[in-house]
Amino acid sequence: MIMGENGMKKTVAIDGPAGAGKSTIAKLAAEKLGYIYIDTGAMYRAVAWKVIDAGVEKTDGNIVETAQKLDVRLRSIGGAVRVFADDTDVTESIRTPEVTALVSKVAQLGPVREKMVELQRAMAKDGGVVMDGRDIASNVLPNADVKIFLTASIEERTRRRWKEMKAKGYDGTMEQLREEIIARDKADSERAISPLVRVPEAALLDTTGMTIEEVVQKVMELCGDGR
Repeated sequence: MIMGENGMKKTVAIDGPAGAGKSTIAKLAAEKLGYIYIDTGAMYRAVAWKVIDAGVEKTDGNIVETAQKLDVRLRSIGGAVRVFADDTDVTESIRTPEVTALVSKVAQLGPVREKMVELQRAMAKDGGVVMDGRDIASNVLPNADVKIFLTASIEERTRRRWKEMKAKGYDGTMEQLREEIIARDKADSERAISPLVRVPEAALLDTTGMTIEEVVQKVMELCGDGR
């Protein structure tokens, strides 16, 4: 297990656009480092899922009210991270196209972000975490020991997401999925509150054409562990 200069376990921040493979890479790197993996995107997806599940109109006010009342937790069960909205395991439910279509709107709302960021910082306060999202290095953990901006070409990201969604029964076209990812990139980069951005000190890691194993190895090297 690698440690920071202060003798504490390091905090690792991984940012990047939709479909870049952040969750997959962050989870595997955390396992190798012996750290806890925190999927911040899943937390916003849990809020989106709850809004949809409640059947309320998807207005800003209803989304904020839902988030304020919702208890979102990440739990490690059997070595796997599970996502809970109150007492409901929503790990699989938050990956539907319907949730994906709403999550950018959810993440743009200030009160929602304030609550989620408070929870995220509390989980990371003792170090030993790998956290991925879109504003981790710039906002959630600005003092993270390791900062990485993970990306890939739009074609590569579409292909990866297409493969993932087809396995779950998604029946849209690849072109439709590509347009959805482009729209998500635009919404995430242009939102007024904590937009997707690469901070100057973050290492740029373009994973186009790389295998998962190669990307994880590069992340380990950036964390100071080249095994």
